[in-house]
Amino acid sequence: MTRILLTGASGFIGAAVQASLLNDRRFTLRAVYRQLPTQSVPGLQVCQISDLTRDTDWQTALGNIEVVIHCAARVHVMKEHEADSLAAFRRVNVQGTLCLAEQAAQAGIRRFVYLSSIKVNGEGTSAERPYTADDQPDPQDPYGVSKWEAEQGLQALAARTGMEVVIIRPVLVYGPGVKANFRNMMSWLNRGIPLPLGAIANKRSLVAMDNLVDLIVRCIHHPAAAQQVFLVSDDEDLSTSQLLRRMARALGRPAYLLPVPMRLLSSVAQLLGKKALSQRLCGSLAVDIEKTKTLLEWSPPLGVDDALAKTAKHFLAHRK
Repeated sequence: MTRILLTGASGFIGAAVQASLLNDRRFTLRAVYRQLPTQSVPGLQVCQISDLTRDTDWQTALGNIEVVIHCAARVHVMKEHEADSLAAFRRVNVQGTLCLAEQAAQAGIRRFVYLSSIKVNGEGTSAERPYTADDQPDPQDPYGVSKWEAEQGLQALAARTGMEVVIIRPVLVYGPGVKANFRNMMSWLNRGIPLPLGAIANKRSLVAMDNLVDLIVRCIHHPAAAQQVFLVSDDEDLSTSQLLRRMARALGRPAYLLPVPMRLLSSVAQLLGKKALSQRLCGSLAVDIEKTKTLLEWSPPLGVDDALAKTAKHFLAHRK
């Protein structure tokens, strides 16, 4: 059995990776938490690391481990409270990540799987040309910059030490328990609120949690994954209007979408100081995962409608 260390085990993605690995007899799992869980989980070793910094001691956590899956990060936030947000992201996402990776290489870890972000590629695409894994990175915000700098540091470390590094850049991840804008859209639809989003003809790539986790697990062993960067999605791009209609169907509700022209929406959003929200709703961000599918002999196991159904079921069961 392969012995794995998972960081960020209490996060949205990390918790799903933990659940998958615990149900897979090919692996034994040690999970890192900032605060230890109150209840033990059968088959799970846990350790506590309170902070991800350049000075964190990972020696005990890395003992007798073969593969590290690094999900822990300072995540992208909509309302930043730090005076110097780039420095705050660098402390965790760059310095903390490279501290762990350096100690992992010294401990003889075979492979380091790093969860990065599509924000390394940039903030949006044209409808005709999706991002690819081999595009020149163009991060636009402090979070994306920090993820790109971490990637560069990991690649340099791999070249110097021989440790295998695998980098995965997911697009927007959804699934049971999703929050932020995706959950807000489900809430609007479930309440029957008319939305002025019926005429949006953009292209957005999304990835269901089950599909992302399946790819992460594939990257643990696949020989072609070493020293590669992979993009991941559901392999079906949707416009915002299409997503809302299919989300409404998963919720068992009608979608009241008003066909307001995109230019008018964008203009109103800018007047209201909601330019970023307008970009997410009206702009395109699509990815080409052909490299991922070909090199790893992989395809997303869960279709969009089934993934939306799982997400909606959890939302309806836990809504307040």
